[in-house]
Amino acid sequence: SLLVNAAGQPRKEKVKLPSSLQGKKPNSIPNKKTEDPVAGKVNTSSLATRRQHLSSFHLIPPRVMFGVLKEGCTYAVTVILKNVGVNFSRFQVKQPPPHTGLSVMYRPGPVAAGLQVELEIEIFAMVIGGEDTGGLEEVSHDIEILTETETLLLPVRANILC
Repeated sequence: SLLVNAAGQPRKEKVKLPSSLQGKKPNSIPNKKTEDPVAGKVNTSSLATRRQHLSSFHLIPPRVMFGVLKEGCTYAVTVILKNVGVNFSRFQVKQPPPHTGLSVMYRPGPVAAGLQVELEIEIFAMVIGGEDTGGLEEVSHDIEILTETETLLLPVRANILC
């Protein structure tokens, strides 16, 4: 119950529900899209009354922090894009601009329900600009992942040691 704690005593403060149970996802923008008659749909009675989208992706981890990087080196990290919906779904990654030093490598194509794909985020640590930054330059960019129902934002942060 939300009214009592595990010991059976009344709660002093309100219980905060996680965003996944509230129907909201952080770092995502819903797409205004009409129904696609060609997409693979699951038509079962248990899903007929659901109001939420039946195709959705989750990013694991939801953000990438590279930390402090040495200038002139290339670093990579793998992010998992998991289809948590009940339909197969497609996605597309908008490549970051070249001045960030970031690139995303992935295998395009549909992702079946319950399966996942790996996105490899690479960064070539380079310093742009001639001004004195005190030895560290911060790289901060949100990678856009366009899905059929929403646009996911993957924040990537790094500090480059000059």
